[in-house]
Amino acid sequence: MPSVVAPLMLHGRVAIVTGGAGGIGSAVSKHLAALGARVAVAYVGDPAPAKQLVSGINSGDTTGSPPRAIAVEADVSDASQVRALFDAAAEAFGGEIHILVTAAAVLDFSYPPLADTPESSYDAMFGANAKGTFLCLREAANRITRDGGRGRIVTFSSSGVGSLRPGYSAYAASKAAVEVMTKILARELRGTGITANVVAPGSTGTPMFYNGKSEEEAARYIAEAPLGRLGMPEDIAPLVGFLASDAGGWVNAQVIRCNGGTI
Repeated sequence: MPSVVAPLMLHGRVAIVTGGAGGIGSAVSKHLAALGARVAVAYVGDPAPAKQLVSGINSGDTTGSPPRAIAVEADVSDASQVRALFDAAAEAFGGEIHILVTAAAVLDFSYPPLADTPESSYDAMFGANAKGTFLCLREAANRITRDGGRGRIVTFSSSGVGSLRPGYSAYAASKAAVEVMTKILARELRGTGITANVVAPGSTGTPMFYNGKSEEEAARYIAEAPLGRLGMPEDIAPLVGFLASDAGGWVNAQVIRCNGGTI
Protein backbone atom coordinates (compact mmCIF):
# COMPACT_ATOMS: atom_id res chain seq x y z
CA MET A 1 0.00 0.00 0.00
CA PRO A 2 1.55 3.37 -0.97
CA SER A 3 2.42 5.77 1.82
CA VAL A 4 0.06 8.73 2.23
CA VAL A 5 3.08 10.74 3.41
CA ALA A 6 5.19 10.27 0.27
CA PRO A 7 3.49 12.98 -1.85
CA LEU A 8 4.36 15.53 0.84
CA MET A 9 8.07 14.73 0.88
CA LEU A 10 10.63 16.89 -0.92
CA HIS A 11 13.65 14.61 -1.19
CA GLY A 12 15.90 15.54 -4.08
CA ARG A 13 14.51 19.06 -4.40
CA VAL A 14 16.19 22.41 -3.92
CA ALA A 15 14.38 25.36 -2.37
CA ILE A 16 15.18 29.05 -2.04
CA VAL A 17 13.49 30.89 0.84
CA THR A 18 13.87 34.67 0.89
CA GLY A 19 13.55 36.17 4.34
CA GLY A 20 14.41 32.62 5.28
CA ALA A 21 15.76 33.47 8.72
CA GLY A 22 12.84 35.69 9.76
CA GLY A 23 9.86 34.77 11.90
CA ILE A 24 7.75 32.90 9.34
CA GLY A 25 10.66 32.36 6.95
CA SER A 26 12.71 30.43 9.50
CA ALA A 27 9.79 28.09 10.21
CA VAL A 28 9.36 27.55 6.46
CA SER A 29 13.08 26.86 5.98
CA LYS A 30 13.11 24.29 8.78
CA HIS A 31 9.91 22.65 7.57
CA LEU A 32 11.07 22.29 3.97
CA ALA A 33 14.37 20.84 5.19
CA ALA A 34 12.48 18.40 7.44
CA LEU A 35 10.54 17.25 4.37
CA GLY A 36 13.82 16.46 2.66
CA ALA A 37 14.59 19.57 0.59
CA ARG A 38 17.96 21.29 0.38
CA VAL A 39 17.35 24.90 1.35
CA ALA A 40 19.10 28.16 0.49
CA VAL A 41 18.21 30.54 3.32
CA ALA A 42 18.37 34.10 1.99
CA TYR A 43 18.85 36.93 4.46
CA VAL A 44 19.82 40.60 4.51
CA GLY A 45 21.70 42.41 7.28
CA ASP A 46 22.82 40.54 10.38
CA PRO A 47 24.07 37.09 9.30
CA ALA A 48 23.89 35.55 12.78
CA PRO A 49 20.24 34.34 12.72
CA ALA A 50 20.65 32.77 9.28
CA LYS A 51 23.89 31.06 10.21
CA GLN A 52 22.42 29.76 13.45
CA LEU A 53 19.36 28.45 11.60
CA VAL A 54 21.46 26.74 8.94
CA SER A 55 23.74 25.22 11.57
CA GLY A 56 20.71 23.77 13.36
CA ILE A 57 19.30 22.30 10.14
CA ASN A 58 22.62 20.80 9.15
CA SER A 59 23.33 19.35 12.59
CA GLY A 60 20.84 16.58 11.94
CA ASP A 61 22.24 15.75 8.49
CA THR A 62 24.61 12.79 8.48
CA THR A 63 25.43 12.93 4.76
CA GLY A 64 27.52 16.09 4.99
CA SER A 65 27.76 16.89 1.26
CA PRO A 66 25.95 18.76 -0.05
CA PRO A 67 24.71 20.36 3.17
CA ARG A 68 21.03 20.35 3.99
CA ALA A 69 21.01 24.17 4.07
CA ILE A 70 23.17 27.17 3.22
CA ALA A 71 22.87 30.86 4.13
CA VAL A 72 23.10 33.43 1.33
CA GLU A 73 23.02 37.19 1.80
CA ALA A 74 20.73 38.77 -0.78
CA ASP A 75 18.81 42.04 -0.95
CA VAL A 76 15.80 40.98 -3.01
CA SER A 77 15.25 44.54 -4.28
CA ASP A 78 18.55 44.27 -6.21
CA ALA A 79 18.35 42.22 -9.42
CA SER A 80 22.05 41.31 -9.38
CA GLN A 81 21.78 39.95 -5.84
CA VAL A 82 18.70 37.92 -6.76
CA ARG A 83 20.59 36.36 -9.66
CA ALA A 84 23.53 35.65 -7.35
CA LEU A 85 21.17 33.98 -4.87
CA PHE A 86 19.87 31.59 -7.52
CA ASP A 87 23.44 30.97 -8.71
CA ALA A 88 24.57 30.14 -5.16
CA ALA A 89 21.71 27.69 -4.63
CA ALA A 90 22.35 25.98 -7.97
CA GLU A 91 26.08 25.72 -7.32
CA ALA A 92 25.68 24.37 -3.79
CA PHE A 93 23.00 21.81 -4.57
CA GLY A 94 23.79 20.41 -7.99
CA GLY A 95 22.33 22.75 -10.58
CA GLU A 96 18.54 22.48 -10.47
CA ILE A 97 16.19 24.69 -8.46
CA HIS A 98 12.71 23.38 -7.80
CA ILE A 99 11.06 25.65 -5.23
CA LEU A 100 10.96 29.39 -4.54
CA VAL A 101 9.36 30.82 -1.41
CA THR A 102 9.36 34.62 -1.05
CA ALA A 103 8.98 35.42 2.65
CA ALA A 104 11.11 38.60 2.73
CA ALA A 105 9.07 41.66 3.71
CA VAL A 106 9.33 45.20 5.06
CA LEU A 107 6.71 46.99 7.18
CA ASP A 108 6.68 50.52 8.59
CA PHE A 109 6.28 49.83 12.30
CA SER A 110 4.92 53.29 13.00
CA TYR A 111 1.75 52.29 11.10
CA PRO A 112 1.15 55.79 9.67
CA PRO A 113 -2.13 56.74 8.00
CA LEU A 114 -1.75 57.30 4.26
CA ALA A 115 -1.78 61.08 4.71
CA ASP A 116 1.32 60.85 6.92
CA THR A 117 3.20 58.04 5.14
CA PRO A 118 6.67 59.22 4.12
CA GLU A 119 7.74 58.56 0.55
CA SER A 120 10.79 56.77 1.92
CA SER A 121 8.53 54.35 3.81
CA TYR A 122 6.49 53.67 0.69
CA ASP A 123 9.66 53.09 -1.32
CA ALA A 124 11.07 50.68 1.27
CA MET A 125 7.90 48.57 1.40
CA PHE A 126 7.37 48.48 -2.34
CA GLY A 127 11.09 47.88 -2.89
CA ALA A 128 11.19 44.74 -0.75
CA ASN A 129 7.62 43.49 -0.99
CA ALA A 130 6.58 44.25 -4.56
CA LYS A 131 9.80 44.80 -6.51
CA GLY A 132 11.62 42.13 -4.51
CA THR A 133 8.92 39.59 -5.28
CA PHE A 134 8.86 40.67 -8.94
CA LEU A 135 12.62 40.14 -9.30
CA CYS A 136 12.45 36.74 -7.61
CA LEU A 137 9.48 35.67 -9.73
CA ARG A 138 11.22 36.77 -12.90
CA GLU A 139 14.33 34.80 -12.00
CA ALA A 140 12.28 31.78 -10.98
CA ALA A 141 10.30 31.82 -14.22
CA ASN A 142 13.57 31.40 -16.08
CA ARG A 143 15.46 29.17 -13.64
CA ILE A 144 13.08 26.77 -11.89
CA THR A 145 13.14 23.28 -13.34
CA ARG A 146 10.47 22.36 -15.86
CA ASP A 147 11.26 18.67 -15.56
CA GLY A 148 8.59 16.40 -14.18
CA GLY A 149 6.12 19.04 -12.97
CA ARG A 150 8.04 19.59 -9.74
CA GLY A 151 8.49 23.37 -10.00
CA ARG A 152 6.77 25.31 -7.24
CA ILE A 153 6.51 29.01 -6.42
CA VAL A 154 4.97 30.25 -3.16
CA THR A 155 4.80 33.98 -2.49
CA PHE A 156 3.62 35.77 0.63
CA SER A 157 0.87 38.33 0.85
CA SER A 158 -1.10 39.28 3.97
CA SER A 159 -4.66 38.91 5.16
CA GLY A 160 -4.34 42.65 5.76
CA VAL A 161 -4.94 43.15 2.03
CA GLY A 162 -8.60 42.41 2.62
CA SER A 163 -9.00 43.86 6.10
CA LEU A 164 -8.45 47.51 5.10
CA ARG A 165 -6.96 48.17 8.51
CA PRO A 166 -5.88 51.83 8.99
CA GLY A 167 -2.11 52.32 9.00
CA TYR A 168 -1.43 49.56 6.48
CA SER A 169 -2.19 51.34 3.19
CA ALA A 170 1.24 51.14 1.54
CA TYR A 171 2.05 47.74 3.03
CA ALA A 172 -1.27 46.21 1.97
CA ALA A 173 -0.94 47.75 -1.49
CA SER A 174 2.52 46.22 -1.90
CA LYS A 175 1.12 42.84 -0.92
CA ALA A 176 -1.85 43.21 -3.28
CA ALA A 177 0.72 43.62 -6.04
CA VAL A 178 2.27 40.31 -4.98
CA GLU A 179 -1.08 38.56 -5.33
CA VAL A 180 -1.70 39.90 -8.83
CA MET A 181 1.81 39.14 -10.10
CA THR A 182 1.72 35.60 -8.76
CA LYS A 183 -1.66 34.74 -10.25
CA ILE A 184 -0.71 36.14 -13.65
CA LEU A 185 2.62 34.31 -13.61
CA ALA A 186 0.80 31.05 -12.90
CA ARG A 187 -1.09 31.51 -16.14
CA GLU A 188 1.99 32.59 -18.07
CA LEU A 189 3.72 29.37 -17.00
CA ARG A 190 1.06 27.25 -18.70
CA GLY A 191 2.52 23.99 -19.93
CA THR A 192 5.64 24.06 -17.75
CA GLY A 193 4.26 22.11 -14.80
CA ILE A 194 5.27 24.97 -12.46
CA THR A 195 2.61 26.12 -10.01
CA ALA A 196 2.50 29.56 -8.39
CA ASN A 197 0.39 30.32 -5.33
CA VAL A 198 0.14 32.93 -2.59
CA VAL A 199 -0.04 32.36 1.15
CA ALA A 200 -1.65 35.23 3.04
CA PRO A 201 -1.14 34.85 6.79
CA GLY A 202 -3.20 36.67 9.34
CA SER A 203 -1.74 38.15 12.51
CA THR A 204 1.19 35.92 13.43
CA GLY A 205 3.17 36.07 16.66
CA THR A 206 6.54 37.13 15.27
CA PRO A 207 8.85 40.03 16.18
CA MET A 208 7.52 41.80 13.07
CA PHE A 209 3.98 41.64 14.46
CA TYR A 210 4.87 42.95 17.92
CA ASN A 211 7.18 45.73 16.70
CA GLY A 212 5.50 49.09 17.22
CA LYS A 213 2.44 47.70 19.03
CA SER A 214 1.55 48.25 22.67
CA GLU A 215 0.39 45.34 24.79
CA GLU A 216 -3.14 46.71 24.52
CA GLU A 217 -2.98 46.83 20.72
CA ALA A 218 -1.63 43.29 20.52
CA ALA A 219 -4.40 42.14 22.86
CA ARG A 220 -7.04 43.64 20.53
CA TYR A 221 -5.76 41.53 17.65
CA ILE A 222 -5.97 38.42 19.81
CA ALA A 223 -9.49 39.32 20.93
CA GLU A 224 -10.59 39.58 17.29
CA ALA A 225 -9.30 36.09 16.46
CA PRO A 226 -12.03 33.40 16.22
CA LEU A 227 -9.58 30.80 17.57
CA GLY A 228 -8.63 33.02 20.50
CA ARG A 229 -4.93 33.37 19.70
CA LEU A 230 -2.45 34.69 17.20
CA GLY A 231 -1.13 32.41 14.52
CA MET A 232 2.39 31.09 14.92
CA PRO A 233 5.03 30.57 12.21
CA GLU A 234 4.59 26.82 12.70
CA ASP A 235 0.94 27.24 11.65
CA ILE A 236 2.02 28.72 8.32
CA ALA A 237 4.96 26.50 7.36
CA PRO A 238 2.98 23.26 6.76
CA LEU A 239 0.79 25.04 4.20
CA VAL A 240 3.90 26.15 2.34
CA GLY A 241 5.25 22.61 2.50
CA PHE A 242 2.01 21.27 1.05
CA LEU A 243 2.04 23.76 -1.83
CA ALA A 244 5.69 22.93 -2.54
CA SER A 245 5.02 19.19 -2.70
CA ASP A 246 3.47 16.79 -5.18
CA ALA A 247 0.39 16.71 -2.94
CA GLY A 248 -0.21 20.38 -3.75
CA GLY A 249 0.38 20.02 -7.47
CA TRP A 250 -3.23 20.66 -8.46
CA VAL A 251 -3.41 23.94 -6.53
CA ASN A 252 -2.41 26.82 -8.79
CA ALA A 253 -2.96 30.59 -9.09
CA GLN A 254 -4.62 30.74 -5.67
CA VAL A 255 -4.42 33.11 -2.71
CA ILE A 256 -4.83 31.06 0.45
CA ARG A 257 -5.73 33.00 3.60
CA CYS A 258 -4.03 31.19 6.45
CA ASN A 259 -5.43 33.28 9.28
CA GLY A 260 -7.50 31.18 11.66
CA GLY A 261 -10.67 32.83 10.38
CA THR A 262 -9.61 36.40 11.12
CA ILE A 263 -10.69 38.93 8.51
